[in-house]
Amino acid sequence: MKVKVCGITNIEDALYCIESGADALGFMLYKSSKRYVDIFAAREIIIQLPPFTMLVGVFVNEKPKIINYIAEELGLNAVQLHGEETPQVTDEINFPIIKAFRTNKNFDFSEVERFQGITPMFDSDSLKSNFGGTGKTFDWSIIPEEYRRRSIIAGGIGINNIEELINEINPAAIDLSSSLEAKPGIKDHTKVKAFFEKLAELKNK
Repeated sequence: MKVKVCGITNIEDALYCIESGADALGFMLYKSSKRYVDIFAAREIIIQLPPFTMLVGVFVNEKPKIINYIAEELGLNAVQLHGEETPQVTDEINFPIIKAFRTNKNFDFSEVERFQGITPMFDSDSLKSNFGGTGKTFDWSIIPEEYRRRSIIAGGIGINNIEELINEINPAAIDLSSSLEAKPGIKDHTKVKAFFEKLAELKNK
């Protein structure tokens, strides 16, 4: 199971997360986010990172040509879409895509099949009112079996429920943000260290 740490805004947090065991870093390129970094700040962080660091840019209802431009400029490995993007939009993007779906008991999982070649991310539907980092989870058991091992799970994941998530879903990857923060956009290194130590402990069971 891979781990992406999102909401990176400074090089100290970026390096600490990578050294602690993060497989990917996420940069909020959406201006209304409390964890927003512009393209120039993101570039300054990225050029100081170790080679082969997985880089993901997060966008919300952005034009495909702008997504492609920013992703190319920053050397992103993938883009993550958190808005109301349609399959027509994703077809115009030239990078691997993670598409977030706001998930609750009424969510129609056939919606995922409308998108070709994307990696689905299932996240809390609380994002409707407050984009990103709400720390709210959802009932993972509603995720159909066929999606569990090939999806990314986000929303309220932390040291207190990671064991339950692995036992119940064992997804391809998880996405963490607020559970590792001191405040929006600033990681708490003690929380980061504790989480990855817990994850290592679970993997060695």
